[in-house]
Amino acid sequence: MARQTNNFRCTECGATHKKWAGRCDACSAWNSIVEDAGTGSSAPKALGKARGRTVALSDLSVEDTALPRELSGIAELDRVTGGGLVPASATLVGGDPGIGKSTLLLQAAAAYARNGAKVVYVSGEEAAAQIRMRAKRLGLADAPVKLAAETNLRDILTTLEAEQPRLAIIDSIQTMWSDHVDSAPGSVSQVRAAAHELVTFAKRKGISVILVGHVTKDGQIAGPRVVEHMVDTVLYFEGERGHQFRILRAVKNRFGPADEIGVFEMTGAGLAEVSNPSALFLSERGKPASGSVVFAGIEGTRPLLCEIQALVAASPLATPRRTVVGWDSQRLGMILAVLEARAGIGFGGMDVFLNVAGGLRVSEPAADLAVAAALISARQDHALPPETILFGEISLSGALRPVPQPEARLREAAKLGFTRAIAPAGMRRTGSDPIQVETLDDLPGFVESVFGQLD
Repeated sequence: MARQTNNFRCTECGATHKKWAGRCDACSAWNSIVEDAGTGSSAPKALGKARGRTVALSDLSVEDTALPRELSGIAELDRVTGGGLVPASATLVGGDPGIGKSTLLLQAAAAYARNGAKVVYVSGEEAAAQIRMRAKRLGLADAPVKLAAETNLRDILTTLEAEQPRLAIIDSIQTMWSDHVDSAPGSVSQVRAAAHELVTFAKRKGISVILVGHVTKDGQIAGPRVVEHMVDTVLYFEGERGHQFRILRAVKNRFGPADEIGVFEMTGAGLAEVSNPSALFLSERGKPASGSVVFAGIEGTRPLLCEIQALVAASPLATPRRTVVGWDSQRLGMILAVLEARAGIGFGGMDVFLNVAGGLRVSEPAADLAVAAALISARQDHALPPETILFGEISLSGALRPVPQPEARLREAAKLGFTRAIAPAGMRRTGSDPIQVETLDDLPGFVESVFGQLD
């Protein structure tokens, strides 16, 4: 019998190493190498002259029937999954502790069960009585969901094979343990083995499986990155504890668009879906104030308006502060440099604070123009007209570059009562814009048009 060996594996890229090192040679990540206990099986033998079976091949032109979808009835969840869950699919849901992952999935399980699907909810973190107590508080006690509190993967798979549900929810994958892997639950080996067994089972039996994953302090799903490659869909549940808004974002979806979002509001009765998030994110806007602008963005296929706030003040520090919430801090540094180099507006000796209101995270470059407008407005104490929206990308040369889907942005703004938009000159026009659009070529032209001649 071959002697079991312990290898070391990188949690970021999955590369194996003979010994521990502070830095992975494959992906250059620091402190990502952990001990990976072997599974007890011997090394695979060479194929030699053994022949395998012939695999059936097909053409790309073959017409396949459309994959059936399992709708939950929760419109925001169905939107993010691409129109409902696909049979024999695996979905991974990650999010910060206490953000509401278990609440969302319990509500989803109840919704699927009430629509006629057989649902099994397996928790490795709570007892069945605790889940029933939360279901009663959420008004879901009458939903025909089957509960189990178990962490043994072999027992869970045996139960699922006997019950044959259409949907199985595993909360969470880090608590599952396989008895053929010699390591503790939550380790790289256990998480990889448990995810592989559950995904394989879902494909073989034709059921949908939703896995809950813990996240690290950096916001990434804990465990080996290979788990995200195994599953069909990866969803992140985002939100700030100080805000009632929660955003479910698809970062990977083999059956629908990625970067699609669903917006929920945390209430005393659980998570309530928000059908018009733009109105919700802008509902707390008061009188026009300097440093406040409205950005017309796109999240997935959905146009979304949000408020970007900036504050600029003289700094008593030798190194002024640059604080960002909801946007990329590196991109803020780039915008500040372009404003100084191309438009002659410097922020040296000033603290700069930037915030996306409502706890939303914006990642698209189309927010560049809105951020620049907020910074200049705060610096000059000059409020923009409240009925104006902005969008556009700023290049390092100071030129304003067009962004995708301007028509959808303008329609969403018109629906909420905005009457004017400022956008790059190269944007695609339809000839029948729903609101007045002012197009500009570069950053100096924008500053002169909107703020006049600055000192």
